[in-house]
Amino acid sequence: MPRTPRSTPRADAAGRAPLATPEEVAAYLGVPVKTLYQWRYRRIGPNVLKVGRHLRYRWQEVDAWLNAQAVYDLTA
Repeated sequence: MPRTPRSTPRADAAGRAPLATPEEVAAYLGVPVKTLYQWRYRRIGPNVLKVGRHLRYRWQEVDAWLNAQAVYDLTA
């Protein structure tokens, strides 16, 4: 019986897969991968999922975290 190929994960509007590796997120944010691991340890970075032994990020959560970092008041 021939095997049917698995469908690829649905991409969002920016053409990205729903889950990202630490390397992809680091490149997107312009920081080293080691920084992501430090942020995870200190619980100050974007939310991360553990899939088996691998870390994965949801792009929506990365973007939400990034937007939250940009919210500050300069009128002080």
